[in-house]
Amino acid sequence: MTRAKTRKRRPLLILLLILALIPIGGVVLHRFVPPLFTVLMVQQAAAGHGMDYRWRSLDHISPRLVEAVIAAEDARFCQHHGFDVEAIQKAMEANERAEQRGSDKRRGASTISQQTAKNVFLWPSRDWVRKGLEVGYTGLIEAVWGKRRIMEMYLNVAEWAPGVYGAEAASRHWFNKNAENLTAREAARLAAILPSPRRYRAADPGPYVRRQASRIQAAMGTVRQQGLDACVDR
Repeated sequence: MTRAKTRKRRPLLILLLILALIPIGGVVLHRFVPPLFTVLMVQQAAAGHGMDYRWRSLDHISPRLVEAVIAAEDARFCQHHGFDVEAIQKAMEANERAEQRGSDKRRGASTISQQTAKNVFLWPSRDWVRKGLEVGYTGLIEAVWGKRRIMEMYLNVAEWAPGVYGAEAASRHWFNKNAENLTAREAARLAAILPSPRRYRAADPGPYVRRQASRIQAAMGTVRQQGLDACVDR
C-alpha cells in the first residue's frame, strides 16, 4: 500500500475508531453516573407529559420491587448473560402458532438487560437498526456494569405512568410514599403495569392489573425461595 493511499484511509480509520468508542464511553460513564435523561423522556416531555424523574440507589429501593420485576419480566435474569435463548425460542414458536391462526398478537422475549440498554441509550421503536444496536449495548452493559447496576438502572429509568420515570417517582405518584417503603403488593402492582404504563393504573387498578399483580406476588415467593435475585446482591 502506498503512502498516499495510507494517508487517504487514515481519516476513515480514525472516524471508525471514534464511532466504536462512543458507545463504549457512554457505557463506562453510566457505570458510575446516572443518565440526565433518556430519548423516551425527551419525547414524552415534548408531547406534553412532563418529566418526573428521581434517581435512587438500589439501597433505597425496596427489595420487593426487585423481586417483582424479576418475577414479571425476566425470571432468568441472574442466569443469562443478556439474552435468554430459551425464552427467545419459546417466543418464536408462540409467534409462529399465532401467525398460523391469523392473530396479530406477538410474544416478546426481551430481558431486563435488553430493556435497560434500549431505555438508556436508544429510542423506542421496532426497527432493525435499533434492534441491532440493542444487541451491542446489551453485551456491553452485561460486561461493564454487571447485574446489580443493570437492575439499578432499569428501576430508575423505566416508565411507570405518562411522564413518570423510575421507582421513586412511581412510588410517590401511585402510592404517595418512598420507593424503599413499597410493600410486596404495591411492588407487584408496579411490575404489572410495566408493559403498558400509559394504559394501566397501579393504584386503584382494574381487574386485569389485579389479576396480574396477584400472579406476580405469588411468583415473588419463588424468586426469594430459589434465589433468583441473588445476583442483585444487597
